[in-house]
Amino acid sequence: MNKYITFFIGLLIWTARCFGQELIDVTEQTIKLGGHKEEELYFGFAAGDKIIFSFMEADNKELKEIEIIEYPNNSRFSDYKVKRIENKTINVAKTGVFIFRFQNSAIAGRICKIKIQRIPANEDTKNFNSSVTWITKQDTIWNTYTKDVIIGYDTTYVQKTKKELLKIDTIFTPLFDKILRVHSETAIGKSQYTYATVEFPQNTYYPNQYNPYNSTEVVCWTYWIGVGQKAREAYDKANKNLSMGISAIGALTGYGALASLAVSGISIFANTEIGDNVRYKFYGMQNGQNIIYDYGNVITASGRNDKITQGSFSVELYNDNFREGIDVTLKMIVMQLTKTWRDTQYTEQKIVPRYEKKIFSEPVIKTLKIPINR
Repeated sequence: MNKYITFFIGLLIWTARCFGQELIDVTEQTIKLGGHKEEELYFGFAAGDKIIFSFMEADNKELKEIEIIEYPNNSRFSDYKVKRIENKTINVAKTGVFIFRFQNSAIAGRICKIKIQRIPANEDTKNFNSSVTWITKQDTIWNTYTKDVIIGYDTTYVQKTKKELLKIDTIFTPLFDKILRVHSETAIGKSQYTYATVEFPQNTYYPNQYNPYNSTEVVCWTYWIGVGQKAREAYDKANKNLSMGISAIGALTGYGALASLAVSGISIFANTEIGDNVRYKFYGMQNGQNIIYDYGNVITASGRNDKITQGSFSVELYNDNFREGIDVTLKMIVMQLTKTWRDTQYTEQKIVPRYEKKIFSEPVIKTLKIPINR
């Protein structure tokens, strides 16, 4: 006998046992439930109803779970690994919505034949509408939390000490001032090279280099080099012209033009074009390497240097004249800065907030969709 005929004959036999009570169909449908899918059906029932639920899987395969829930979460019936349910009866105590949930955990789909009926308690509920309408409802809950709140401020005054630069002075100090004889190529027993060593004044710090209150540091040095009497006259003229105008601050007598070069970086010395030349080179060791700081082949020259300010360097002079020796004047000065600091007392205002814990509540509005009977 066909299994569907057998299923529905069973329903008729059960109906006959209901002593004439009227069965009202709520729904009769076949749904295809996909693999790993879940389906829910919502229907309303009146108080006093009896729900008659029947289920059959068309291919006699198991469905993982069937559950009937009185909304929102009162489970009234559940069964697992279900192939067939015949005439499951559930009594309805109060009017409301019931959820019929079908869950398939298999990969393959399931064909589910479902029949839901109701037996009303009396004539008054015979025509009860089981359809469900969804409404949107907003539910407000209050979130309570504790927070630190500023209730005032405390003002305090703290005595502090800060170090401030009091003054800076500029000092010019002679570094080298000599006339050096450089012999010719034919001078018997003499060399065409003449050498000299220049020593920088050492930087000083009191009480120490890392936190001084007095310091003296070499900032840069300048030089003038010239061959013969005419060159020396040009040097004196440059200093005389400077003294008639604006002289460099703190310049030593006879070194004003060199001091001006140290301050401004601009030379006011005129180059002499008449006279013998000299090849010169300033060189020394820096970080283990031999470095040339300046060089040239000139009658007169001047320059400024701030790349080396401590230690010493060498001067090399070379005369390429075959017969005549030359007298080379070399003048150098250093520019130093002396700085003085002092500790100064001052009062610092400090404003500290006072806090107090307070309890706050804020609304949290949650929007829900609710199934109801109309």
